[in-house]
Amino acid sequence: MGISAKATLQQQKRNTVTGIIVDNQDVPIIGANIKTMNGKVGTVTDLDGKFTLNVPVGTKLTISYIGYNSKTVTTQGGVMKITMDESSVNLKDVEIVAYGSQKKVTITGAISSIKGDMLLKTPTGSVSNMLSGELTGITTVQYSGEPGSDAASIFVRGQATWNNSAPLIEVDGVERSFNDIDPNDIASITVLKDASATAVFGVRGANGVILITTKRGVEGKPKITFSTSNSVIVPTATIKQANAYQYATFYNQMQLNDDPTATPMFSDAIIQKFKDHSSPILFPDVNWVNYCLKKATIQTEHNISITGGTKTARYFVSAGAFTQGGLFKEFGLPYDLDYRYNRFNYRSNLDIDVTKSTTLSLNLAGIVDDSHKPYTGQGSSGMLKNMYWATPFSSPGLVNGKMIYTSTEYGLPFTGGAGMAYYGGGFMETRNNTLNVDVSLAQKLGFITKGLSARIKGSMNSGYTMYDQASASIATYTPVPQSDGTIAYKINGQNSQLAYTETEGKSYNWYMEAGFNYDRTFGYNHVTGLLLYNESKTYYPSTYSDLPSGYVGLVGRATYDWKSKYLAEFDLGYNGSENFAPGKRFGTFPAGSVGWIVSEERFWKPIKPIINYLKFRASMGLVGNDKVGGSRFMYTADPYQINNTTAPNRLGYGYFFGINNGTITPGAHELAKNNPNVTWEHSLKQDYGMDFYTLNQRLQVSADYYKERRTDILLQDQTAPGILGFVLPYANLGRVNSWGWELALKWNDMIGQKFRYSLGLNLSYNQNKIIEDKEAPLNSAYQYAQGHRIGARSMYQFFEFYNSKTTPAHYMKVFGEPFPTQLQTLQDGDCVYVDLNHDGKIDPNDMTRGLGHTDDPEYIAGINMGFSWNNFDVSLLWTADWGVSRLLSDVFRQPFVSGSSVNQGGLLVYQVDHTWTTQNPSQSSDYPRATWVNATNNYATSTLYEKDASYLRLKSIQVAYNFHLPFMNQLKLNTFQLGFTGYNILTFTKYIWGDPESTASGSPTYPLTKTYSLNLRLGF
Repeated sequence: MGISAKATLQQQKRNTVTGIIVDNQDVPIIGANIKTMNGKVGTVTDLDGKFTLNVPVGTKLTISYIGYNSKTVTTQGGVMKITMDESSVNLKDVEIVAYGSQKKVTITGAISSIKGDMLLKTPTGSVSNMLSGELTGITTVQYSGEPGSDAASIFVRGQATWNNSAPLIEVDGVERSFNDIDPNDIASITVLKDASATAVFGVRGANGVILITTKRGVEGKPKITFSTSNSVIVPTATIKQANAYQYATFYNQMQLNDDPTATPMFSDAIIQKFKDHSSPILFPDVNWVNYCLKKATIQTEHNISITGGTKTARYFVSAGAFTQGGLFKEFGLPYDLDYRYNRFNYRSNLDIDVTKSTTLSLNLAGIVDDSHKPYTGQGSSGMLKNMYWATPFSSPGLVNGKMIYTSTEYGLPFTGGAGMAYYGGGFMETRNNTLNVDVSLAQKLGFITKGLSARIKGSMNSGYTMYDQASASIATYTPVPQSDGTIAYKINGQNSQLAYTETEGKSYNWYMEAGFNYDRTFGYNHVTGLLLYNESKTYYPSTYSDLPSGYVGLVGRATYDWKSKYLAEFDLGYNGSENFAPGKRFGTFPAGSVGWIVSEERFWKPIKPIINYLKFRASMGLVGNDKVGGSRFMYTADPYQINNTTAPNRLGYGYFFGINNGTITPGAHELAKNNPNVTWEHSLKQDYGMDFYTLNQRLQVSADYYKERRTDILLQDQTAPGILGFVLPYANLGRVNSWGWELALKWNDMIGQKFRYSLGLNLSYNQNKIIEDKEAPLNSAYQYAQGHRIGARSMYQFFEFYNSKTTPAHYMKVFGEPFPTQLQTLQDGDCVYVDLNHDGKIDPNDMTRGLGHTDDPEYIAGINMGFSWNNFDVSLLWTADWGVSRLLSDVFRQPFVSGSSVNQGGLLVYQVDHTWTTQNPSQSSDYPRATWVNATNNYATSTLYEKDASYLRLKSIQVAYNFHLPFMNQLKLNTFQLGFTGYNILTFTKYIWGDPESTASGSPTYPLTKTYSLNLRLGF
């Protein structure tokens, strides 16, 4: 028994490993994760950084902890001492913040970030579209798919003002657009959301800040990366127009709805020709969307980059080309009529260690692009609107190269507008050349005191634009039927040569900063500090272009943490804008935040194996927004205007002095009232958050609740009586409250040794309420924008489609009051509205802003999922928006409407298929009885035409295979990846009027697109 017990004890010792884990300063690391390579056995270090694990000597262990590089060691006999290295370059553990970076574990503000390589899974040319669903707190809505103009509208935590809600965007610390950056050049994107993260930006921080950091070189041999992709682009959803037969029969029925004795506009003979297409020239049937749009177009993207360096010099050099074709056909004209966009990007980021304590950095980047589009004078919106307004029988299109327009001379009751009005009108081309230069110098000042450093930076951005416009006209032809059955053509107008005009534009701005950084550890105490001065100037602004606009400011930040357990940060921005009066140009914007990593406490030790990491954080602060709207220099003396002397009698401001004097003497008049007290918007923000990791850090959770009180929003007071005799000036009188929450979940794990998978959920909710906007007096509270969400629509509350037998009694049953008089005398199938003010009649006093949603979604979700198995990499991103709607208007609401007519315009299939009729008297119809007589009632703005635009979309998908072939070693080829990616592949929605992100209104947008791509990536 004694011998057996001794042997057992020796065996236990051989199977027991003990050790201590410390950082570079020999401080024990509490809560570090230790597990075997297969993940079956694991533990965490205790309060002294020690651990014990029952595994045989010689077992390989993986050790990980937030803020440190993971480490693999082989167990040995005795007490092991393992030193962890801080991760100084891993963006997963170090977060980019304003004017610097911080360890992720010590951050107390609300910040979200994503690595640049994750963006490459989305095959689109605009970076803003790549952010959809990737980060909490980000709202993106892509209204248009036009090449070169398809960037999404982007908000951080929704809208908190009805003026400019766009966030500040900086690239490498300088305010710049980021949509045209080559995504291959991006190292990370960080979103700063709360006051503690944005207060240092002062008057520019209230709407949130997005920081883009480009890639830099690292020490090592040159690494060459080449990528190329070829894509097919198709529309996600196109507008469906009625054919000629549907048009004519619906038109006749609409006539009969108004007057049962009316003579049909379209005779049976014409309807038959539309139906059988027996006379396609004289009685054509053209679906203009299908006729003008291609089924698909091509997009390409190519990039090559080289990175590397020595101990004293590091470089990253990149060049990329992006091309995107348009969806409109060219029709064989001698010039290109389609939309098209080409872009060339180049970048060189260089870091040189001039001395051991001095680093010089130089960034040089540029974009050369050109966009091409038809010349319409109305842009793509007007072009598409004319298409939707067109009748299917206005033209057969091109016949033998001739543009044919039909006529009423051979039986057509009218022709309406044509869908190809842009054809032959010429083209426009815009060419841009943009150059960005950054030069910075960083100097360590450890000889003064340890941890002190200084830096200075200067940046320049210049742009030059050429606008080419080539206008033309073409001869059109009208068919003239002949007695022998043939068709002759009457010519109208003539073909002209292209007439060229060329204009130019330019932009230029500069930025500079100089400051000191301090970062030092005293035992368990870690402190950092920042003091920085910055200034910028922008030349050639749109208003008073001879006077540059500018900012000047000071930035301060101090952070403290004790053993990475108790955290505190104080931020201060003091800056100003030249847009306000002297004495009111500068403001102070303080913010503070605190954090507590509970999992580092001694009492947490028993729970730590379950909840490995838990941090609470809170912040509060004041920030500003100087993009307040109105005009520039509103603090100056009241402006006046001298009238046009050619029209004194019409304008009333010029004078004839004397008798028989035909000479006009100019007169001056007040143009507006200014206000010397205008200032920026103020935003008081609060954020309360928590982060925790569990199940050996496989599940990571981050949650935030926030609220904001925005005051001093610029507006014109409409409550003043008109007897004043002038319009009141702009003043800072508006107020908005906003609030919301965010939740981020991430799960990473392995099954076996080869299958790694991940799941992620980003969920955001934002809401706002207008507290004050000084509207003109109204009769009821529900009529005001005050008390409702920004963008809330004024509309009637739709009740049901009228049924003379049941509706009055049904209304009485639901509302307990008699059926009110409607806007017009109703017939069955007409719209019935709710009498909100209970006066027995429907009128504008019954329009409310308290119903429905807005164009800005309240809920935004992103679902990331992916796995790696053997050599396969698969990833999917689903996005979803809900609590969002679109309001139908124009031809999407009222049949046969156009810009010049209410009865000779376009007709959409939705109206044919979803209109209430006596044959299908459904209360679930989307449209009421078709009518002209009762159009005022039936097509009034109401909740009937507010359509749910919620959707679930497969935003991107990537399926890639990584080859490992024998010849690769000979070519020093370490990466050989071939993949398929898709963008906007699937959409699930109740919305049928095109894509749910686009608008169905009098300003329709270029069709949104889906993309199918083949990609090749090589690395040497």
